[in-house]
Amino acid sequence: MESSVVAAPSPLSPDAINQIKRLDLRARTVVRGFLQGLHSSPYHGFSVQFSEHRRYSRGDDPKTIDWLVYAKTDKYYIKRFEAETNLTGYLVMDLSQSMGFTHRQQMTKFEYSICLAASLCYLMQMQQDPVGLITFGEKVQASLPARSRRGHLADMLAHLTNLEPAGKTNLPACLNQVAAMLRQKGLVMLFSDLLGDPEPVFAALARLRHSGHDVILFHVLDEAEVHFPYDGPVEFEDPETGETLTVDASGFRADYLQNLADFQQEYRERCGNLRIDYVPMDTSMPFDTALTEYLISRQARF
Repeated sequence: MESSVVAAPSPLSPDAINQIKRLDLRARTVVRGFLQGLHSSPYHGFSVQFSEHRRYSRGDDPKTIDWLVYAKTDKYYIKRFEAETNLTGYLVMDLSQSMGFTHRQQMTKFEYSICLAASLCYLMQMQQDPVGLITFGEKVQASLPARSRRGHLADMLAHLTNLEPAGKTNLPACLNQVAAMLRQKGLVMLFSDLLGDPEPVFAALARLRHSGHDVILFHVLDEAEVHFPYDGPVEFEDPETGETLTVDASGFRADYLQNLADFQQEYRERCGNLRIDYVPMDTSMPFDTALTEYLISRQARF
């Protein structure tokens, strides 16, 4: 008789993290698990103090090599100057009603995005980087300035905890407003399901880049939006307009999946042209995947 072995869920999976009710504890668990995972990843060595060092490159002064880090990692790193290590981050959150959708997952797209944003905030505060928060629907609704002082993390997490998705969104207009608001260049981390016409979004993203900001675009979808696990006649409702549409899901699946693949590929290519990190993800994806994208972006910045 054959026995089947069921793999244990990832400790950083949404289902595992959802068992933790407080957002601050969720963020702490995600970040600590992520940093522990760096020991066995291609980024080994950055788990020590990855914000304070960068890889030694040809042309660097060998006198700047940190031999203590070499002893721990067997790799050459040099210590950055204080001006190099400073990174100002801005979390930009889509509050539209569509972000509250879920099919079978324990976390909605919005809850997933909030947990991811809180984790990034916690990680940046650990590295003493200023981080701020901007929320938007049809217009920018709230803005917390980027700070690194003690107590700011608690303010950020308290604000994130109290957010709720509601109403419609106007992503291009809000991104243009964000570009006009931000006086200091930094890393803009945008969380959205990107529902709507992409063309004006690309124009707004281009304005952010032309203003000197680095951008990571987290395209957050529900697992059902990615895999379309529906059969037979299904009625779908637009959460922002209330309009309904009944389709034969079985016959519609192939076209839907192809349209989604084309949509994501367009974002991937257009964002690549703008040197924006496009990160498609769904609500079943472990959180360390997104934090790895943050780390890669940070390395590429210097």
